[in-house]
Amino acid sequence: MANWIGRSLPRVEDDRLLRGQGRYVDDLELPNALEAAFLRSPEAHARIVSVDVSAALSAPGVAAVWTGDDLAGLAPLLNREELRTPPGLADLVDPLVRMTPMPLLAAEKVAYVGQPVAVVFAENRYLAEDALELIAVRYEPLPVVVDPDEARKPDAPRIHDELPDNVAVAATTRVGDPGAAFRDAHTVIREEFHAHRYVASPIETRAVAAHVDPYRGELTVWSGTQTPHRLRDSIARTLGLDPQDVRVLAVDVGGGFGQKGILYVEELIVPHAARRLGRAVRWREDRNENLTASSHAREQIHRIELAADADGRLLAVRDKITVNFGAYNMTGLVVPYNSLCHLLGPYRVPAVDLDVAGVLTNTTFSTPYRGAGRPEAVFAMERAMDRLAVALGLEPAELRARNLVQPGEMPYRTGLVDRSGAPQIYDSGDFPELLRRAVAKIDLPAVRARQRGAAGGKRVGVGFAMYIEATGLGPFETARIEVTPAGRVKPAIGTPSQGQGHRTSMAQIAADALGVPPGLIDVVGGDTAATPFGVGTIASRALVNAGNATHRAGKLVRDKALAAAAQRLEVAVADLDLADGVFTVRGTPAGPSLTLAELAAGAPLLGDGPAELSETVHFRPPGFAVASGAHAVLVEVDERTGEVEIRKYVVVHDAGAIVNPAIAEGQLTGGVAQGIGGALYEEMIYGPDGQPRTATYLDYLVPTSSEIPDLDLDELHSPSPMNDLGVKGLGEGGAIAPQAVLANAVEDALRPHGVVIRRGPLSPSRIRDLLRSA
Repeated sequence: MANWIGRSLPRVEDDRLLRGQGRYVDDLELPNALEAAFLRSPEAHARIVSVDVSAALSAPGVAAVWTGDDLAGLAPLLNREELRTPPGLADLVDPLVRMTPMPLLAAEKVAYVGQPVAVVFAENRYLAEDALELIAVRYEPLPVVVDPDEARKPDAPRIHDELPDNVAVAATTRVGDPGAAFRDAHTVIREEFHAHRYVASPIETRAVAAHVDPYRGELTVWSGTQTPHRLRDSIARTLGLDPQDVRVLAVDVGGGFGQKGILYVEELIVPHAARRLGRAVRWREDRNENLTASSHAREQIHRIELAADADGRLLAVRDKITVNFGAYNMTGLVVPYNSLCHLLGPYRVPAVDLDVAGVLTNTTFSTPYRGAGRPEAVFAMERAMDRLAVALGLEPAELRARNLVQPGEMPYRTGLVDRSGAPQIYDSGDFPELLRRAVAKIDLPAVRARQRGAAGGKRVGVGFAMYIEATGLGPFETARIEVTPAGRVKPAIGTPSQGQGHRTSMAQIAADALGVPPGLIDVVGGDTAATPFGVGTIASRALVNAGNATHRAGKLVRDKALAAAAQRLEVAVADLDLADGVFTVRGTPAGPSLTLAELAAGAPLLGDGPAELSETVHFRPPGFAVASGAHAVLVEVDERTGEVEIRKYVVVHDAGAIVNPAIAEGQLTGGVAQGIGGALYEEMIYGPDGQPRTATYLDYLVPTSSEIPDLDLDELHSPSPMNDLGVKGLGEGGAIAPQAVLANAVEDALRPHGVVIRRGPLSPSRIRDLLRSA
């Protein structure tokens, strides 16, 4: 067979996109479509006294104006799958999870700036926006709380009146005897680290369009969603429809990064409007809406303690984690528990005491963003490791090396419970080799020598950070493969692409499984009509789940095709080969042959009946495939201006078997770029009144290609035993360590001044403030 897996094939998606032939939701031609615009609350916390839409209804081109009262018969929004606690986790950890259903349009009160209060449908967006200004809303302001620590106090303003307090999620886990470990430790460090709030900022903002087929009555929805099947089911449930009568297509999507992996009220309102108004309806978000009304991420407080013996070996970790959920609990345990069960990273820790709480505040709700709780945990743990190294007088890389889980210990049990409710197991990996390569590539002795000769002005620093990532989240993923009468192979998968290159990588997997060249394969993703079941592209799960489902379905179709071809050629199946799309008889080069296209065109038979050259497979992962990595960075910090310049950035990663190395490199590079953005530039800031102060790109800074250095990449390959292909997810890996590694490097550079970095972003003004205070 051709072994297409492992080759850097050019992405088949790129030619069409580079020629400007992409079709995003905003590009769709929908004749006679109405455009929607949402009126959003200017108040962070207020009762709604009245909403007067009479003037807006009379505005030119307006077809309808809705308020919360107009949608009172529809159920509020719940991200049901994300809010569900797996039975094993519920039994072993017994977490607190409080639901906060979000009204489609606020009718009684608003809880954050940007919450939808009314919606206008008009002939175009301009007229809809004009009509928004004619809606008169009277608010009765309520007390505001934006700080999660303040929100936990007994006298804090209640975000949701029906809840006893502002804690939406809480979980505690312990391993061993942490109390004794801390009492007997040689060295204990205690620190408080803040992971600051920032946002995904995809190039394409959120968008959704809907149309009802006048003949069949089928509701078709186009969305930039990462989870089309979940969106379909939620639309059907909300509107009282059979899911078979709803089709969701995730067309070209200009980036998702988790922000488009959840459900939003706009995605339910627009389909309802298409049915109720009898016309196609479209809505697309502007950039201000994306920054203030789409989900935020990352904001956490870690009060972390490490206990170590005299040689620097970890004895215990204690961490009290507070996560700012914003105004609604949208995804339950996903982010808090990800932080909890990734905190230990690649280190051996015999005693653990971890506590996490998700707290409600009057800010935009937070949800998973590339890394989903892991970057925050890594920031806390890796910063704490550096502080411990300083306390012990050890080189930070050496301290890490002394505490790493060894390859011979795999599969390694941490003692924690993973997100599925099963014992947490690291299935494979070589953490010491990751670190060794990172240290060698950064040339640590040369950096230390340069530091000893520094005379001030610009100082260099080196930082390290390591991580693990549990990838391949279940419960399943679907792939259906069929051979068309023209002999082309069409895999349909439940995971849409937002730039990951699925049409290329999944074609490589199908090509090897079937024995046909990738050029004969047309991958379809993100269409609920093509695969009736699916979960979506979130949580570094697509390659592990959809890839293995594709592999297994391809093998089954290959077996069917070989049996049908053997019957056609009147030979034994065992004597037949299928390679490059051609059936040949083994040992007879000049013997009879048959192409897959010829077989498919001739109504293939098996026995006396037709041979349907198609198969559907639902792959259910038996556990997580754990990816890992080590980042190392060399920075130069200007003591006068506070500017941080990255001189060298090293990534050594292990994602098991790699299907397409070029795509993998692109995924890692993109993740690192977003991590650098969060480490040095990006921050969503709220005032104490709940007003966002970084609502445009004039204030919210995102990096460009000029700020992202060339990366020095290296990789290990520890195949995962959890799936047939041995693959692990890597879409999020690049984004997990940059905040930690850059903070460690900058602190290393400024150590002569006694600077300690406890939060980001490391902007010039923050660096200067740290130097002044030190």
